[in-house]
Amino acid sequence: MKLECRELCKSFGDGATAVPVLEAVGFDLADREILCVVGPSGCGKSTLLKILAGLLEADSGRVVHDRNGSRNPANALVFQDHGLFPWMNVLDNVAFGLRMAGVDRRASAERAGEQIARMGLERFARRHPHELSVGMRQRVNLARALLVDPQVLLLDEPFAALDAQSRLVLQEELLANVERSGKSIVYVTHDIEDAVLMGDRVLVLSGRPARVRDEIVVPLPRPRDLEERGDPRVAALVRRIWNQLESEVRKGLEAAP
Repeated sequence: MKLECRELCKSFGDGATAVPVLEAVGFDLADREILCVVGPSGCGKSTLLKILAGLLEADSGRVVHDRNGSRNPANALVFQDHGLFPWMNVLDNVAFGLRMAGVDRRASAERAGEQIARMGLERFARRHPHELSVGMRQRVNLARALLVDPQVLLLDEPFAALDAQSRLVLQEELLANVERSGKSIVYVTHDIEDAVLMGDRVLVLSGRPARVRDEIVVPLPRPRDLEERGDPRVAALVRRIWNQLESEVRKGLEAAP
């Protein structure tokens, strides 16, 4: 296993005002697997990713990364917001992780240039984030995460702010990169159909506090074609997942101010 997550519990606040967010969440992530995570809005999906990334500490439970002797980072987290440094150009943004890891400037720039080319951004290497489209900025964000060659790539709604066409292009690029690199991925998304089309498995979380309601194996072979949206197996899995989420999603909408 690339990652083992066991009985994670997390609350925010203390005493009577504490808000439980995760309750005994557990799963395994296999080598070269894409695990998609869906659940009602606000159920704790992003909190789960931050715990996996080491940015938050769980109240109880454990996360074990199988490094298998590798010196590469255990994981890299990509947020919905690209988080690029506005004063750096594309090349320097992508190379930033390597520079922080102690790689010298020339080597990091060379490797960053190769990754930028793979993402189709070589003509924009000297541009700054404000000169790029939203889709291009998120492509730079992905390139920066992939360049450090993490054991596990953690994705928190990375395509949510994109238009439909840009999202499709970046999803296809991500799948192609997974095929090349053999990355394991935990991919949080609100889009149930995307979860089925992208994932090898889909983890369905309940409303807060999040528990694992279902764990679904997607019976679509790889390499995956995103044009399989018309496949009846996709429609059946989307309906199965929605049946588990619909009542809680409606409940959340009724409670909203």
